[in-house]
Amino acid sequence: MSSRSFSLTRSFWSALGGDPSGLERLRFVGEGELPSCFPVTDFASASIAAAALSIGELAAQANDAPPVTVNRRLASLWFGWSIEPIGWKLLDPWDPIAGDYPARDGWIRLHTNAPHHRAAAERVLGFHTDKAGTAHAIAGWTKGALEHAVVEAGGCAAEMRSTAEWLAHPQGHAVSSEPLVHIQARRDETAHAGWVPSRSRPLAGIRILDLTRVLAGPVATRFLAAYGAEVLRIDPPDWDEPGIVPEVTLGKRCARLDLKAPEERDRFELLLAGADVLVHGYRPGALEGLGYDEPRRRAISPGLVDISLDAYGWSGPWAGRRGFDSLVQMSSGIADAGRKWKGADRPVPLPVQALDHGTGYLLAAAAVRGLVNRLIGGGGGMTARLSLARTATVLGQASEGGEQTPLTPCSDCDLSPPLEVTSWGNARRLSPPAVVAGAPMSWSRGASVLGSARAAWEETTSA
Repeated sequence: MSSRSFSLTRSFWSALGGDPSGLERLRFVGEGELPSCFPVTDFASASIAAAALSIGELAAQANDAPPVTVNRRLASLWFGWSIEPIGWKLLDPWDPIAGDYPARDGWIRLHTNAPHHRAAAERVLGFHTDKAGTAHAIAGWTKGALEHAVVEAGGCAAEMRSTAEWLAHPQGHAVSSEPLVHIQARRDETAHAGWVPSRSRPLAGIRILDLTRVLAGPVATRFLAAYGAEVLRIDPPDWDEPGIVPEVTLGKRCARLDLKAPEERDRFELLLAGADVLVHGYRPGALEGLGYDEPRRRAISPGLVDISLDAYGWSGPWAGRRGFDSLVQMSSGIADAGRKWKGADRPVPLPVQALDHGTGYLLAAAAVRGLVNRLIGGGGGMTARLSLARTATVLGQASEGGEQTPLTPCSDCDLSPPLEVTSWGNARRLSPPAVVAGAPMSWSRGASVLGSARAAWEETTSA
């Protein structure tokens, strides 16, 4: 099946502007497929391969270009959960009323994990403690009317559409016309000079400011931390995602800032001035509303590699819409295609949150390619934009095209031997899904709770 992994990698690498000769140093190993009508294992392997190729390209600035090996089995498993707690349990990441519901004329999904998103749904449907009461309230609605009402109330919902319906929708049409990775290099800026990558830890000395939440952005910055980058995650004072944090804060320090408070804005601007890479996942216009539009970010940090993502794309009527992987699967036809493939009477999503993870690794690849371009171009920055909906089009167009060999369940031999010391107790992680020769993937610190660190770069903790 690795030919499809190569084909998808070629598409990703081309979208990122990578040197095609890098593909000659890539190989895939590992057996088994995640069950789906889409080639999810190949998609997972290819997105991780693109990120690993970017690391190889960066390492090549210090020495010869290294070979890259991606384990398709481990790539599949990393698209699920990478952490195995020892003596403690992960919390359920889903709110009790989040999920798929039958409306009068089809299916709709509510995403209520964040308290303010649940409150928005309750303003429309009333307060309910469980899915039974929520289902009763939804039954009288048409799916389109309810989607509109919840979104207008500030919540998150998506009706199930077929692929044809999505492509005919103004947003589906707009997204299909966007590039997978929108990249704009800036050659006129000179900053962050003097850094050169090391062969064994290619991102050592690089500072990454992480303004992302569930799930694509944190996956990206977790990958970047694995190669030596200093990642500082910043969250608002009241934000938490307890079911996800142990999975995605590996290798990072996590702090809090209120960007509406003047003194904390000053600290944020100091952090941004010292950052090499900014990764942010706020809805379009959100940072602008806080006074940090792209020109302002560039003024604060010349030469910045500025990487952003959103859910539904950067053009079209839904460009500013709140969204998550599970909602985009419903909107874009993926859940409906799964339903037809399975012969089911309800939505059948992907076996993992592949849009989040895949986009995350492409974000990481874009960030590293920005650093490579900055080295070659003498200090110029770069902006890159991706979206879950545009990534979904790649998977939606990929044909499974063959019999699947089932992926066997995760076992002890898939786990890396060292213990990880986390804020909740010891744990083990899956072995790395990719190997860049001479530059092992490893993390210098375990997962930690949000807000457990100061909002300062490590070398300036006294500031």
